[in-house]
Amino acid sequence: MLVSWNTTNQCNMFCDHCYRDAGYKLDEELSTEEGKKLIDEIKKAGFKIMIFSGGEPLMRPDIFELGSYASKQGLRPVLGTNGTLITSEVAEKIKKAGFMAAGVSLDSLNPEKNDRFRKLENAFNLTVEGMKNLKKAGVLFQIHTTVMDWNANEIEKIADFACEIGAVAYHVFFLVPTGRAVDIEEEALRVVQYEKTINLLMEMQKKFDIEIKPTCAPQFIRIADRKGIPLRFSRGCLAGISYCIVSPRGDVQPCAYLDIPLGNVREKPFNEIWLNDPILNKLRTMEYKGKCGICDYKEKCGGCRARAYYYSQGDFMAEDEWCLYKPKGVER
Repeated sequence: MLVSWNTTNQCNMFCDHCYRDAGYKLDEELSTEEGKKLIDEIKKAGFKIMIFSGGEPLMRPDIFELGSYASKQGLRPVLGTNGTLITSEVAEKIKKAGFMAAGVSLDSLNPEKNDRFRKLENAFNLTVEGMKNLKKAGVLFQIHTTVMDWNANEIEKIADFACEIGAVAYHVFFLVPTGRAVDIEEEALRVVQYEKTINLLMEMQKKFDIEIKPTCAPQFIRIADRKGIPLRFSRGCLAGISYCIVSPRGDVQPCAYLDIPLGNVREKPFNEIWLNDPILNKLRTMEYKGKCGICDYKEKCGGCRARAYYYSQGDFMAEDEWCLYKPKGVER
């Protein structure tokens, strides 16, 4: 079980695809003490891994205090960052605070393309330097790429780069239209290319020593199964089942891209929201509609609930229309 806390909306980037529409710090973001209370409630709810993301979490002054507190409570704190602020000194602080690993975003090996997408001059060089500083400090890190129509041809090269620089994993995120990403929805991979790209990533897993994982593309479970590729993952879409997210102001939602507020941790303890919320409990029934409901991979894949929600205009239990697989009983 893992939970992601968007610790702040503040960010030094203004990325085209940001689901949080990050940039400026929001009024009434959770305080240090409220953050520690949230950590206690996350522990009580039975979570094991806590992702501290943003915005850019390193722009939050108390991030090391919060990470250290989570570690002392028995959680495994992980940092989700763009990497540009990770100097040698910051990397040492990340290590000392007890962060187990960091996920660092990099979308192209072409500095101009990467920086244009990220809306920050010299972002590529700063991010790569941040990775090197993490490596030097002994902090495990993985590279995250949001795959689009303009960088899909780079993913093998970025995986090679991940191996060369010392990353332990390469996770490829598939765009789900929410936040600012709604404005670039037309750049998302379409159904056939989506399936082909997941297949490519699973073929890559055969030859790369590091972990290759598609994210927000739960069909990778089916494709890996049919190719006989062993995975440490047993479930595709985790939204509401073993994953959720908390916003900078304390709003809980099923996942980063399923923008349905379930309650606020200032008004109700996180562990109570996680246990009792009717939307979360509906997601856990796996009573999906359409072909997702009769699919033989229903319990392992689940379809992307956020993508189903967006393309059905509001039904998070609808079938995931981006899946090409036709289970028995569906006309071909």
